[in-house]
Amino acid sequence: MTGFEFVFSLFGLLLGLALAAGLGGLARALKVRHRVSIGWPTALLGVFVSCDVVTFWMYGWAMREVIPISWPALFAGFVITGLYYVAASLVFPDDPEDWGDLSAYFDMHRRTVLGAIFLCNTALMAALGVLAGLPALTPHSLVVTWSFFPAAAIAIAASDRRVVLVCLGWLILLYPLSVLWRA
Repeated sequence: MTGFEFVFSLFGLLLGLALAAGLGGLARALKVRHRVSIGWPTALLGVFVSCDVVTFWMYGWAMREVIPISWPALFAGFVITGLYYVAASLVFPDDPEDWGDLSAYFDMHRRTVLGAIFLCNTALMAALGVLAGLPALTPHSLVVTWSFFPAAAIAIAASDRRVVLVCLGWLILLYPLSVLWRA
């Protein structure tokens, strides 16, 4: 087992659990959808968190040659992947029937979820900058990489749900855009 495989076994486990927590919440909500309205806000937040978890996983793989095998790296990875797990766990309530309409649940938890994802991406960019160098400021990186931060910050700060939904729509659009628009 290489050092990267050792370190990434913890990261991969927690990221996999984050995806399972989000998908489990979705499954619980779908089972009671005849009694509970899931709504666009919760659905978009779930899609966004899932896409971001997968993207973080891909960054981990891309950085495999430069991630040091050390206590600080392992602990930092634990904190970041732990934040992803908590964020994914908060997208859907444990018992959707307690809410009736998941948009109210969304309003209560979206800042925590988005704030955690914002912190994870900030840590990722800091680690990338230290270990491998930040992406150059090109039109591609400004749109695909750097527009994440203002859009996420606006979604965290906004009090109007419509503004939050537009930001979530943009954040979700960045994932297929990054695949279609290659630098």
